[in-house]
Formats: sequence, C-alpha cells, structure tokens
Amino acid sequence: MPETLRVGIAGAGFAARFHWKGYRKVYGVPLQVVGVTSKTAASREAFGREFGCRAFASFEELCEQSDVVDICAPGFLHERLAVAALERGKHVIIEKPFTGYYGPDGAKEEAFCGNTFPKEVMLREALASCHRMLEAARKSGKRLGYAENWVYAPAIQKEREILEKTGGQILWLMGDESHSGSHSPYYGIWRFSGGGAIVGKGCHPLTAALYLKRAERPSANGQPIRPATVSARTHEITRLPAFRDAGCLRTNYEDIEDYGQMHVTFTDGTVADIFATELVLGGVHNWLEVFANNHRTRCNLNPINAVETYNPREELFRDIYVTEKIGTKQGWSQPAPDEDWQHGYPQEFQDFAESFYQDREPQASGELARDTVAVLYSAYLSAERHGAEVAVPLSADGVN
Repeated sequence: MPETLRVGIAGAGFAARFHWKGYRKVYGVPLQVVGVTSKTAASREAFGREFGCRAFASFEELCEQSDVVDICAPGFLHERLAVAALERGKHVIIEKPFTGYYGPDGAKEEAFCGNTFPKEVMLREALASCHRMLEAARKSGKRLGYAENWVYAPAIQKEREILEKTGGQILWLMGDESHSGSHSPYYGIWRFSGGGAIVGKGCHPLTAALYLKRAERPSANGQPIRPATVSARTHEITRLPAFRDAGCLRTNYEDIEDYGQMHVTFTDGTVADIFATELVLGGVHNWLEVFANNHRTRCNLNPINAVETYNPREELFRDIYVTEKIGTKQGWSQPAPDEDWQHGYPQEFQDFAESFYQDREPQASGELARDTVAVLYSAYLSAERHGAEVAVPLSADGVN
C-alpha cells in the first residue's frame, strides 16, 4: 500500500475537470493528483496552469508517476489506454462509456456509418473489448473502476439501503436520462462516441438498475441477479423530413440515434424500462423509479426541488449557476444547491480511493460495466431487428 495514492488523469476536457474537483473532496485516504496528459500540448498545459499540476508530455510518463490512471479520454481510446496502464501495474478508472464499438480498424472514416453497420458485429467486438480489459486487470492484480456516478448518487444509495435492510424484491424499474444534446463535439459521430442516446445517456439509469438488482438477495443458486434479455427501439427524430427545427435542440448528429428505449428482463424474470433522448428542453431529466414487493421509491437526481426561485429578468442571474442545460434562467427554476453531490461525483471518487487503498472492489466495478455494455449493444441488435427480444450474453463468448 503506497503512503500516498498518486492519481494521473489521461484527458484534459470536460470529464477531467469534474474528476479533478471530485478528488479534492476525498477524505481519509492520502491522495495526490500528480498531473495530466492529453493528445495536444495546448490542452494539457492549459489544464496544468488552471489546476496547478504537472502536464505530462506522454501517457507513459504519466503512468510512471502514478498509482492510479484515470481515463477521461474519448471512448474509442479507453481500451488501449486502460490495458496499457494495467500492464504497467496501475489501478484504472474509466469514464463512461466503459468501451464500445467505434468502427473497423483501418477503415476510412467515410466508410463507416454506425447506424447502418451490422449490430451483431458491434456486440461481439464490444464484449471482446470488455474481456480484454477485465483480463488485463486480473493478470495485473489491480482494480478497475467504472466511473458511473448514478451508482453513487445519494438517492440510489438510499434505495440500496432500503433493499438490503427490508429484503425487498424489485419487480419493475423505470428510468430516464434525457436533455437537449451533449456538450461534446465528438458526440453525434459513432466512430468517436460508440453510439447515440442509448450509449451516451441510457447507460446511466441502466447501470443504476443493474446495480440495484445486484444489491438484492442472490437468486436461488447463489448467483447475483443479472440482465437476461433486452428489447429495444431507436429513432432519429431530429433527422425526420417532417422535423421542424426551432433552434432549441442540438441536431448536428451524423449517424447516431437521438431517441432510444430498452425493455430489460432479468435472470429472476423481473423487468426494467429505460429511456434516453436528446429531445428534452428545460434542463437534464434524470430519474429512476423502483417498484418493489414491499416499497416504492422515486430517485430524483435532476431536477430536485430543495430550492425553488423566481427570477423576473434573465440578466439578474447572469453569474449564478442554476442547473445543467436549463436553457433560460428567467421565471421559476430549481437551482441545484450542490449538483455534484446530488449526482454522486464526490462519493464516486471516495469509493475509488478507498477501494484502491484498501485493495477491495469498488461498487461500480468492471464486471458491472461489462454487463452494461452487453445490454447496450444487445439493445442495438434488438433495434436493428425492429424490437425483437435479444438474449444478453453473460459471458465473453459473444452473441447468444
């Protein structure tokens, strides 16, 4: 066990910034963010100046000075960087999406179109990517953390406590993450994002649902409850000929869906319905509702009504943060007192720091991430088959 857990961040964009802020709130574990690296010198040096840390010229240099490598790079780089760090004996944290399918190696950019590419190939290759990362972690003896903040959101953790202490059985889960379009310029292009609303937003409520089912008492054979099948539909609403663009939604998507829904059945026969879209105005729409045999819980991540305020003029709130993607600050709104806490970010990094320092599995583990990827790409296969039910592969063998 090192005296101080040294963390290096790979990537210098939006995710790296909120990860940095999360590490600053870790307590009880001696931790230091040693620095950052990224593809361009300008971005890593700007990050270093902003946060007062070292800008490493290469990923290899970052690894040499780190005990933990936190990968905040685009999804198509996750596997390569994770395996390289694990082979160097480092613990690894991976932002969402854990991994995915980003096109055939060596294919020309214009030759790959994600929304028409065979989804059976995508599912097989995405699972193979998961397997390579999990195997690299096993061989290295290091831990792999999946940065899924919904797992750590206080509302989700309270429901986990309710389940464990009451012995409840979840019969049906229903959840949604939607808003008016991603910040990232890479989002909307499958070869960079690995998919659209299903992967980019549906991953959050889906992983929370998978996590809560795992928190239940094991099945009769002592195994955790896992996803069994999925039926899904996807749509490209903002590219319909009849769509009327009022300038309020992001619409510049190349080959991804902007609407998706998944119906998941679990190995115990219970179900979940997950929605994800780019079609929602008025801020982020994040929630999960749990219908159990002995209770019912609404987990509201965003918006919440702890604070409600009325602002008669937009300019009055010019320098006041309200909530993500609110659109306008005029009229009634629900400012987030601590949005990061409500979304589980500080709790996420606390758990990762403790798990690496104490040599235990984090709550958002590589195995949970692997099941998420399996459901997401099985959902794409189902949508390709016009909503037909698809068995979710529960091993590394590929498509069932």
